Amino acid sequence: MLTPETAQVLLSEHFADWVQALDPEVLEADREHVLVRMPLGPHLARAGGIVSGQALAALADTSMALAAIAQQDELRLFATTDLHTQFLRPGVGRAILCRAEVVRAGKALVFARADMHEEESGKQVATATATFYAP
Repeated sequence: MLTPETAQVLLSEHFADWVQALDPEVLEADREHVLVRMPLGPHLARAGGIVSGQALAALADTSMALAAIAQQDELRLFATTDLHTQFLRPGVGRAILCRAEVVRAGKALVFARADMHEEESGKQVATATATFYAP
């Protein structure tokens, strides 16, 4: 079973350096969901001091991939085949929390969704859906 600690190890061993630059911290991980915290800083900000859409999309994609691994209960390296992100409001504060879960899993395709909220206010800043392929 995937735990926050084992998910953190997977992040460091199997995800790209630019994902590591987001400094994601896995707070929760089980077969039902994954919760990942992304601290905000100048390196993730765009004009106006809000978190960039690219950082939010990467956070969602990473969190949903971890949710797919957790749901499968084995390390499968998934490839994102579709990622759709809706940006709802500017994200500010100390961190963004991303809760991801699998909607449906087949033999080769996994469908997932993620919701992203400001850590302090709890306001939703973005939502995303993705499809992953596991060869």
